[in-house]
Amino acid sequence: MTNPDTRYPPATWRLLVDDAPRTGAANMALDEAMMDAVAAGESPPTLRFYAWLPACLSLGKRQPLSGVDLDHCHRDGVDVVRRATGGLAILHTDELTYSIATLPTDPRAEGAILDAYRKLSQGLVAGLRLLGLPAAMNPVDPLASKYTSAACFEVPTAYEITIGARKLLGSAQTRPVGRVLQHGSLPLYGDIARVVDCLWFTSEDEREALRAHLRARATTLAAALGRQISFAEAADAMAHGFAQALNLTLEPGTLTDAEQRRMAAILPGKLTIEAPEGAGRI
Repeated sequence: MTNPDTRYPPATWRLLVDDAPRTGAANMALDEAMMDAVAAGESPPTLRFYAWLPACLSLGKRQPLSGVDLDHCHRDGVDVVRRATGGLAILHTDELTYSIATLPTDPRAEGAILDAYRKLSQGLVAGLRLLGLPAAMNPVDPLASKYTSAACFEVPTAYEITIGARKLLGSAQTRPVGRVLQHGSLPLYGDIARVVDCLWFTSEDEREALRAHLRARATTLAAALGRQISFAEAADAMAHGFAQALNLTLEPGTLTDAEQRRMAAILPGKLTIEAPEGAGRI
């Protein structure tokens, strides 16, 4: 490992690596509980890695439901949850998800939202390079998302991670007063275009066109590497990347009792998606 990036003062963060996948509602509730605990000074800044079971479609905070086929999700056993962060729909399955909770005064997250996004994403690039990938942050393009569908992985947006011209890792961030939460999705293997089965189209031709477009514009870690790696191997590399790029000492930890109580309080609100009348409970 190369020397840490000394542009940032040394700091110690908590590292959480979930030993079992959680539901989408539980994952989103836990991210928010962790963010609140860090903001209150009850927990240190935290880097978390986790997985999802069953598969879950997560929607951006303000994403309309008009592009989502809730009936199909229900039939296929795909959970649906709304994130605290923005962006578009992501199908979480066969992936490594990371989340970061820190303070807006942290030099790794201070400044405008795009500045913070760029700084934190340095850890992602470093982790992927430790795996042998020539990862890069996508440059800012104000038109990047102008003509996209409801699928998040259709095009890379500012500072998301690409391999060549193909999107590999997407992230989103929220900054309520006194809080910073950033999380993102690294597809490990499988068909990157599976998300289109959860979306609404006026014709099957439109669905298949987006499926082909996603396969051409985005990729998975296994496809980029030419081999499949485990969740544990990916989490280890990414943790080392964050430590290296952000000058961190990562100390393995566990959830506090207060975080678990807060998660339980948030969870019921994550179990129901506001759907059009007659669509029912998801």
